[in-house]
Amino acid sequence: MDIIQKYFGDFTPTQVDQFSALFELYKDWNEKINVISRKDIDALYEKHVLHSLAIAAMADFPDGYQVIDLGTGGGFPGIPLAIFFPEVKFHLVDAIGKKIKVVQGVAEALDLKNVSTAHSRAEEIKDRKFDVIVSRAVAPLKDLWRWGKPLLKKAPAHEQQPGLICLKGGDLALEVQESGLRPRLTSVYQLFPEEFFKEKYVVVVNK
Repeated sequence: MDIIQKYFGDFTPTQVDQFSALFELYKDWNEKINVISRKDIDALYEKHVLHSLAIAAMADFPDGYQVIDLGTGGGFPGIPLAIFFPEVKFHLVDAIGKKIKVVQGVAEALDLKNVSTAHSRAEEIKDRKFDVIVSRAVAPLKDLWRWGKPLLKKAPAHEQQPGLICLKGGDLALEVQESGLRPRLTSVYQLFPEEFFKEKYVVVVNK
C-alpha cells in the first residue's frame, strides 16, 4: 500500500480502505482460484495495483464515463481504476469464468457499485458502447483494436480522444508495425521509477 501512496495522494478514507483491503482479498481468492502468480502475490501493490494505476497517471476519466476492461483476468487494471475513479462505470470482461468469479467476489467485498462484470468475449458484446477500452497485455495490439473498436462510442471528428489504453511490455516495434496503428507510447518507468517498470509502457490509440 505504501508504494501506491508514494505516487498518489488525496485518497478519500473509503479509497484508502479499499486499496488496503486488496492484499488479503486477493491472497484469499488466490488460494481457491489461481489468478495471480504465487510468487507475485507479495508484490501485489507494485506489480498489479500500481501498474494498473499507470493508466490513471496518463488519463483522466470524466465522471459518468463508461469504461470496458477487455480480458480483465483477476481484475487488472479494472479494479484499481474503479477504486481510483469512483464516479466512472467499469465493465470487466473475461472469457474465463473462474476469473470473473474472483473479480465479482473482490468487487462485492469492496462494495464497488461502479463495477459490472461479464463472462464473455469482446466480440459477443452487442448491446453496449463505451467511451474507452482498457486492457493489460492480453493480446497483440492489432487484435485488441479489432475486438475493441466496434464497442467504442463515436467521437466528434475534430476531437482526438483515447479509444484504447493498454499496458504492454518489452520491444513493441514489430507489434505496433503489424497493427497498422499509430499509438502513443509512454514509459511506465518515467511515471513510476521502480525497477519493475523498465520496458513497460502505457499504449494509447485514439478513436
